[in-house]
Amino acid sequence: QVQLVESGGGLVQAGGSLRLSCAASGSIFSIGTMGWYRQAPGKQRELVAAIRSGGSTNFADSVKGRFTISRDNAKNTTYLQMTSLKPEDTAVYYCNARLKESLVVWFKDYWGQGTQVTVSA
Repeated sequence: QVQLVESGGGLVQAGGSLRLSCAASGSIFSIGTMGWYRQAPGKQRELVAAIRSGGSTNFADSVKGRFTISRDNAKNTTYLQMTSLKPEDTAVYYCNARLKESLVVWFKDYWGQGTQVTVSA
């Protein structure tokens, strides 16, 4: 049983910073790409940032230069450092991990429960 547990969301003023964490636990053989998505009310879920097992990253255009993503492979954890936050960053942020539970199965996507980020003007 694999679980992704997020933490670090909350309420912050525009221009402020937050750091989200996501720890994967359970039966994990290997983790590939880890990423963060967000979904604002009335909008589709969108990719915010992703980091591959080798460390390469990609970001949504709307967060480039403001957000950074990192991972600690020893802890099966990924972090999203968000700076210069804007009201339009308000959303539920979801962690995603593509991982294998054993050598003989293929990679599968897992999701966290989501954490609310609210940026006030």
